[in-house]
Amino acid sequence: MQIRSNSFQHRQRLAAEFAAGQATADGFGFAANRNPHLAWDDVPAGARSFALICIDPDVPTVAEMVGRADVRIPEHQVRGDFIHWVMADIPADVREIAAGSCSDGVVAHGKRDPAGPRGARQGLNDYTGWFASDPAMAGDWYGYDGPFPPPNDLRLHRYFFRLYALDVERLPLAPRFGAGDVFNAMHGHVLAQASIYGTYSLNPAVKG
Repeated sequence: MQIRSNSFQHRQRLAAEFAAGQATADGFGFAANRNPHLAWDDVPAGARSFALICIDPDVPTVAEMVGRADVRIPEHQVRGDFIHWVMADIPADVREIAAGSCSDGVVAHGKRDPAGPRGARQGLNDYTGWFASDPAMAGDWYGYDGPFPPPNDLRLHRYFFRLYALDVERLPLAPRFGAGDVFNAMHGHVLAQASIYGTYSLNPAVKG
């Protein structure tokens, strides 16, 4: 199975159009937050649905350093995962997701019912936890919300879009689910998987 995008080249920078954060004249703010185009082919016989997960594995693990103007987060700091998108039960006949068709703009408190392929279900991304203590933004963040890496981070972040072809039409998931629930539910049902990644940084000193 192969996955590709018209919105970015594999291992190359994502445009700010597909990010949640961007540089502004007075610092940093929200960006267009459109989901990128994705398409796939060479699907294995017997595939009855797809699951899609977008993960940034380069998230700093020392929260107290994030966003501070007086420090730089070292590239070698231990990193963790941040989920930007999780979608399950994508119908087996779907081969493409258009740019901006599932997300177009940042919605305070999260999107209530994000658009997506007919019949697909969208889960919670990790902005749900990130904004939990912020009354202006707290809520259940469903669907795609793009990159907003710390501007003081010295590491170039990678955003992996991972597609899984499954031998079941529907995963046993609660109405409110996250990536961990999808990983558990699809265990033993993955026929094939494919991935592509783009990069992003808000630190002008970070190249690549």
